[in-house]
Amino acid sequence: MKKSTIWLLTVIMAVTFAGLLYIQIMYVKNIVTIRNEQFAESVRRSLYAVSSELEQAETRHFLEEDVAQIRSSVLPTYSSSGDLGGVKYSFTTNSGMHGDLTLNNIAPAESMKPAAPAIEKNTSMQELIREQYLYQRGLMNEVIVKIISQSNNRPIEVRADSSTVSTFLHTEFANNGLDLPFEFAVVSRMGAIVYKTAGFNSDSGSDNSIFVQTLFPNDAQNRMNYLKVYFPDKRDYIYHSIKFLFPSFVFTLILLVVFLYTIIVAFRQKKLTEMKNDFINNMTHEFKTPISTISLAAQMLNDNSVRKSPKMLEHISTVINDETKRLRFQVEKVLQMSMFERQKTTLNLHEIEANPVIANIVHTFKLKVEKYGGSITSNLDAENSLVEVDEMHFTNVIFNLLDNAVKYRREDEPLLLNVSTRDIDGDRLEITVSDNGIGIRKDDIKKIFDRFYRVSTGNRHDVKGFGLGLAYVQKIVRELQGTISVESELGKGTKFIVILPLIKN
Repeated sequence: MKKSTIWLLTVIMAVTFAGLLYIQIMYVKNIVTIRNEQFAESVRRSLYAVSSELEQAETRHFLEEDVAQIRSSVLPTYSSSGDLGGVKYSFTTNSGMHGDLTLNNIAPAESMKPAAPAIEKNTSMQELIREQYLYQRGLMNEVIVKIISQSNNRPIEVRADSSTVSTFLHTEFANNGLDLPFEFAVVSRMGAIVYKTAGFNSDSGSDNSIFVQTLFPNDAQNRMNYLKVYFPDKRDYIYHSIKFLFPSFVFTLILLVVFLYTIIVAFRQKKLTEMKNDFINNMTHEFKTPISTISLAAQMLNDNSVRKSPKMLEHISTVINDETKRLRFQVEKVLQMSMFERQKTTLNLHEIEANPVIANIVHTFKLKVEKYGGSITSNLDAENSLVEVDEMHFTNVIFNLLDNAVKYRREDEPLLLNVSTRDIDGDRLEITVSDNGIGIRKDDIKKIFDRFYRVSTGNRHDVKGFGLGLAYVQKIVRELQGTISVESELGKGTKFIVILPLIKN
């Protein structure tokens, strides 16, 4: 797949996911707004009901007070009216007025005129009912005047005590389906708190969690009081009501993560394919040279004149032998690739002194360095260099690092190579391979240990290799429980630092 196609699919999927997330976010936002409005309406309805109940409770208070006074001040007396068999009522009103009411019975049975007493009795009953109506209306008027004139003089904590307000609030909130904790306070017109619950905080409610209701709205303006209710768990209550939407977000995010991972894998696979193609091209070139040389030598052996010359035969045999070794070395490089397909490399570990092994490697490599006009030095200062390694792989690690230094040398000045060892904290051995070559760019430093990866100059055939050397080095060092790092500056040189655990004597 072309890179442009991958990028096009990435852009399309990114726009699709962005649109999907935007729609979900806006939908959730609208749902939260609706839930907040519903919650606020239920609270306002409940608080209005509480205010009305407090007003009704105050009215009942004044009515009960007047009824009690009436019962204690109106004392009716009963007396007989003598021969007529009537009943006399005496009473005194709350305002101090005194009155008598007499009801006469019907005349004796032997009387010849029974209609007159009956008419008189009905008239008296009507007068009594009218008097009672006028009296009750007067009482109601007195109660209303008292409510208007005296209610403002009562303290608000008496008119709306905390226990009554709390009871009304719990009842009304339950009736409106608001089953969540709340705190409340009664404050004056100037904002002074008359009383409050323990959890009420005047600084709370920045997210519109405090609701206000006027208590006794018919009071004078300068004596107004307000009921404030705060819901500390309002946000959780609102979001809990829309929790059914959260799985859609989770699934969308999972799809987004899977999509991103797929895109990353696609780019990595494409890059790996490109590196493998470079590897095949380099491998073909590396194999082509020794095969061509061996083929040419074989053709020369078919010449009778060549077979008759011992020196020529010796030269041809040497060339065939060298090219065969070179071809074998390249094949071994390719076979190293199989190590990376297994999770664990089989190593033949045993204890060796690193200093003598490194000294031998430096001595062997000296000829190759001097061939290019360079020099190699060693500073093997480690007092204890006993390590547990596979000697063959350990030797290959040092050879690979030295070989890289030769490959990426500078053409404008002689190659200078240095290998050094030293102890670190008495339990680790540090091996350093440094050169004055072309150096490595910062972007390449992060990738030089990847398989098949080669820096920009590695794409030219003047620098041999398959891009496996440093990946092999890193794997072996890690298998030996060690670490490898690199320090480099473009145009000034590179330093590889290998640290292995020591075996104490």
